[in-house]
This record gives sequence, structure tokens and C-alpha cells, in this order.
Amino acid sequence: MKNKFFVDDNGYYGEFGGSFIPEMLYNNIKELQKNYKNFIRSVQFQTLYKKILKNYVGRPTPLFFCKKYSKKYKTKIFFKREDLNYTGSHKINNAIGQSLLAKQLNKKTIIAETGAGQHGVATATVCALMDLKCVIFMGETDINRQYTNVLRMKSLGAKVIPVCSGDKTLKDAVNEAIRYWINHPESYYLIGSTVGPHPYPQMVADIQSVISEEIKIQLKEMYGSCYPNYVIACIGGGSNAAGSFYHFLDNDSVNLIAVEAAGHGIKTKKTAASIHCGSKGILHGSMTFLLQNEDGQVIPAYSISPGLDYPGIGPMFANLFIKKRVKFLYSTDKEALREGYELIRSEGIIPALESAHALASLKKISFKKEDTVVVILSGRGDKDINVYEKFLTKNLSYDE
Repeated sequence: MKNKFFVDDNGYYGEFGGSFIPEMLYNNIKELQKNYKNFIRSVQFQTLYKKILKNYVGRPTPLFFCKKYSKKYKTKIFFKREDLNYTGSHKINNAIGQSLLAKQLNKKTIIAETGAGQHGVATATVCALMDLKCVIFMGETDINRQYTNVLRMKSLGAKVIPVCSGDKTLKDAVNEAIRYWINHPESYYLIGSTVGPHPYPQMVADIQSVISEEIKIQLKEMYGSCYPNYVIACIGGGSNAAGSFYHFLDNDSVNLIAVEAAGHGIKTKKTAASIHCGSKGILHGSMTFLLQNEDGQVIPAYSISPGLDYPGIGPMFANLFIKKRVKFLYSTDKEALREGYELIRSEGIIPALESAHALASLKKISFKKEDTVVVILSGRGDKDINVYEKFLTKNLSYDE
């Protein structure tokens, strides 16, 4: 599928993107650039990929019409239930796609980074399925707050390497994964989001596009029209949002809303809102928007949600922001916790804290009665239940 918002032949989205990489990784990146497009567009890949998604993951995920939220916001609210995927999030889509590519390239070892642990669990799961060795880097801070996911990864046979440098979160896990890749170039680095050097941002978006593909089919069956008025997704690096927006980018009638994690607020130093608080620079191999100081040093990101606790955004979204195709909102920790808890009590759905940021944006948008609004529930909140419990015991006044 060609689209003016997709990457060009040189690996750029407008002025963003590119491949700013160490010389030691040049051959690895060139190998991916040469092979990935033809492979993932092949009948061989598509047939096997869709078969695994259906029979192993449980796709398509439901598009759930929420009567209570529709009544509350006086419009039609749907939830795309990515939390019902096997392993509990959208991350499994990408893990399967890239692992199939890795096997095509005769790779035996998969490297991955993870923050919330969902990408790590998905990668470990697929490696067990496909008989691949799995090495996962995770910041020590994230290990402590998402330890159940660490246990899942280990039980699946993955080697989980704690990262104790920097802030011990997702950014630092990516740094260590890249260092490991430099020393083990025979491995395949399975990046979990639309970040990194070309071709990773577009490759991940292409693989995750199954989300918006399903939304179109499901809406067509329900209402006779493929296009909603709004698609709302949380955003860190951007894989969830990229997959959800993918098939709507070329239709301006669809309002695309990306919701960043503001942490304690965009006017504080504890935030992860790269678009609202960042500036242009290079992070993990691509030109994008990131949190940095005047000297270009990366500023630590903060969010109660470990999957959004990243100091940058994918280059695809940096371009979509500049081109004004996607509107960026933000939600604070408190807003996300309140809205996540409300969904738990009103619908019996426990959303990941990442997804709760998207829910919190509903109060900030003026909908029409006839609008069709799709909110992406990117993952389930079992991993965050201890945080929700802490929030509840403090009488809805959680503060870090």
C-alpha cells in the first residue's frame, strides 16, 4: 500500500527517519532493507502470518460497542480489543511478523527490548513457538514494577538481562540491546515499536496494520461504511497507533488522535510527552522528536505506564505531527488511572495503563451524536493491577 505519509525510498518521512547507525551494524540494516518488503508482501508470508494470527493468537479481535460510554459521551464508542490477543496485547502481531522474517534470513537468535514487558512476553512466546533462542533486555526499574511479565518471559525460555544503566527503563534497555547486537551481528534485533533506523519504523507499521484492516472490515459489516469519524490510540514509540491509523491515513474524514503520557504534567520534568515537550534530534538511529536538553543530551522520560516511558516518538509520527495529519493530546498519570479504574468498574474490562491514557482523552474531545469513535485498548491490565489497587486504596487521589 502506497501512501504519502509512508517512508520514501531513502528511509525518510519528510525530514524524519533515516539510519544513523554504528558502522558495525551497516550490513545488518542493509540486509533488512533489501529483504523485508518483498518478504512481508509475498503470498508465502501473508498466508502463514494470517494463519498464525487466526489459529494461535485469536484474531480478529472484537470491535466492542460500549453502551455505557456511548451514553456518557453522547456518541457511538467502540473499543478495539487488542487486549484479547494471546499474550495480552497488540505486541504479538509484530513479534510473529518479524520472527518469520528472521527465520527467512536464517537467524537463530532473537534480541529484544521491553518496557512494560508485553513485547518481551510476545517475543519470548513466538521464539518458543518457532524454536529460536531469545535474549531480552529490560530496565531494572521496569523489572521491579512488571515482575509478573518477567516470570512469564523466563518460563518461556527467554534469557532476561537486567539493565542497570541510566534510569533503568525502556530507553536504557534499547541502548543495551543495540550494544549486544553490535557484538552479536549474527542475531536478529526484533524492535517492538516504530522506532529505530530504517526500515524498522515502516516494517513494524506494516506488520501492525492488521489492526486497522480489521476495523474497516468490522465497521463495514456493522454499518456499511469502512471509515469511523475518530480513531484514538495511546502513543509512546508508536506501534499501537501506527497499526490503528495505517489504513485511515489517506482519508482526511477520519480524525486520528494520538495520546501521549504526560506523567505529572507537561510543565514538569516528569513527563514522557515527546511531541508536546520535545524537539528534533536523533534517538536510537533515526531523526525524530525527543526529550533533550540544550546540549542534545536525552532527558529521562517519566510515566506511570512503563510502555509509554520512552523519551522519543517514532519518525513516522514526527512527520504526521508536522503535516498535521494526526492530532496529539496528552493524559497525566492521574487522568489515566481514573479512567482506567472507571472502565474496570463499569464494564469489567481491566485496561493496561497505556490504554487508559487513550480513554482519558475522551473528555477532551467534542463529539457529535452521529460520530463513530474507535478507541484502541492496546493491552490488558493484569500487569498493572497492583498500581490500580494502590490508586484505589488512596481514594482516587494517587500521587507518585
